[in-house]
Amino acid sequence: MQDESEALVVGVDFGTLSGRAIVVRVRDGAELGTGTHAYEHGVLDRVLPTTGAPLPPDWALQVPQDYIDALRTAVPAAIADAGVDPARVIGIGTDFTACTMVPTTDEGTPLCALPAFADAPHAYAKLWRHHAAQPQADRINELARRRGEKWLRRYGGLISSEWEFAKALHMLEEAPDVYAAMDRWVEAADWIVWQLTGQYVRNACSAGYKGIHQQGGYPAEDFLAELNPAFADFVATKLDQPIGALGDKAGTLSAEAAAWTGLPEGIAVSVGNVDAHVTAPAAGAVEPGQMVAIMGTSTCHVMSSDELREVPGMCGVVDGGIVPGLWGYEAGQSGVGDIFAWYVDNQVPPAYHERARERGLSVHELLTDLASAQAVGEHGLVALDWHSGNRSVLVDHELSGLVVGQTLSTRAEDVYRALLEATAFGTRVIVDAFTTAGVPVTELIIAGGLMRNPLLMQIYADVLNLPLSVIGSRQGPALGSALHAAVAAGAYEDIRAAAAAMGSVDRAVYRPDPRGVEAYDLLFAEYSALHDHFGRGGTNVMHRLRAMRRIASDRKDK
Repeated sequence: MQDESEALVVGVDFGTLSGRAIVVRVRDGAELGTGTHAYEHGVLDRVLPTTGAPLPPDWALQVPQDYIDALRTAVPAAIADAGVDPARVIGIGTDFTACTMVPTTDEGTPLCALPAFADAPHAYAKLWRHHAAQPQADRINELARRRGEKWLRRYGGLISSEWEFAKALHMLEEAPDVYAAMDRWVEAADWIVWQLTGQYVRNACSAGYKGIHQQGGYPAEDFLAELNPAFADFVATKLDQPIGALGDKAGTLSAEAAAWTGLPEGIAVSVGNVDAHVTAPAAGAVEPGQMVAIMGTSTCHVMSSDELREVPGMCGVVDGGIVPGLWGYEAGQSGVGDIFAWYVDNQVPPAYHERARERGLSVHELLTDLASAQAVGEHGLVALDWHSGNRSVLVDHELSGLVVGQTLSTRAEDVYRALLEATAFGTRVIVDAFTTAGVPVTELIIAGGLMRNPLLMQIYADVLNLPLSVIGSRQGPALGSALHAAVAAGAYEDIRAAAAAMGSVDRAVYRPDPRGVEAYDLLFAEYSALHDHFGRGGTNVMHRLRAMRRIASDRKDK
């Protein structure tokens, strides 16, 4: 029996395709109800919804109204599913995909919601996997290296095209009218909190990892001016904002947001956060050496350490970026579940789809079943997991996917397994980079939807030669947001205390098989050779193919 007086919190995870809300009991982290809302517009990567005009390659946009609709739908659904009185809710926390950027007016209205800019692609939210700003990122990196900017080392020596500065510079240079009309360049993680509270507070996580905010400041004005004179005042006029610490209260729930969600007006709203980083406390990963891999459409790897090190290709290191008192590190892979979904949707023959229907399985389940019967290396393939570019450690979104070893005997399940293995190899490159740099990984904890694939998990355990722990929640980011809501509401002193009481993890669920470890060491050597040849060898063939694609697309549009 539930104690009808016990306090509750709500966590909302805004993912790539949907928003998910959970109702959590503050005392012990019990998840009492869930609700989900699929975004009406999803990801805009082909055409603009207002005109049907084609979008260029490497674009990925979203409609911010979809995020508000998620609050209107998912939160009431979670309360109804829990069967609880919403008056018991004392706080709400949210998380978002990092570096999803929303251009807004001073009042927070997205520019795409204004009639004057409804047909302007740059006026829409740029999703994390919008990679069209790679040329701008290259220029930022080149200039920072030439000037010896100290902050560059905090990002493994490379700034990503996914991040705030590259995307903003891209807008300035392609759509100066949109850039001029934009008053605020806002991380979606902060925009949604702004809508909930009426107050705009930057969160320390996004600012530090994606906003190049290090040691109390952003890149200098003269640096920005050297990139483009019109970019000199970008920080001062469009980006700079008070920064809130993780777990702090950003404000209280407004009357309007209370009407959307059905929650009590005036409850605590925690400072925004990033989906990956907020998951670490939910998985009990608050100590050095515990790396969390949040595996979904992409994978983000986060961990804390008491040592400050320069890790090549990391996405950033931020003081208190995950938990107070420790350095928070981030790395990641731009495509994981997205790669598996692309393969099933576009490459698997119809006979497999029919066979899956006959067996009452999804195509993913069928291919996993078939691939599970193979010995390591039996398919004779090795793949590169760069179908959405490389986030770590090469930080190059002009790279692309590759499968080597295909013959006329190659079957769908062979390629599927090779793609599963490629993502595990990509994670091993990241783990090896951290370990070599003096930030050893002692435990890997898996969160996200892909943890439900046992073949994939065993492959990771064998490739990494590490035991894999698994978060005890299927809604890791939402649970993490709920933990932060509890802290913001004053139920716990800090996020460590909340993690101890409300977090959930099953330790060492998957253990390395010595035979698999030995076999995968040989296959990983081949992956590494391809990785360095195409990523570091100066061949640039993947870059040239991307350039040809853009030229052909431009000609077709004209």
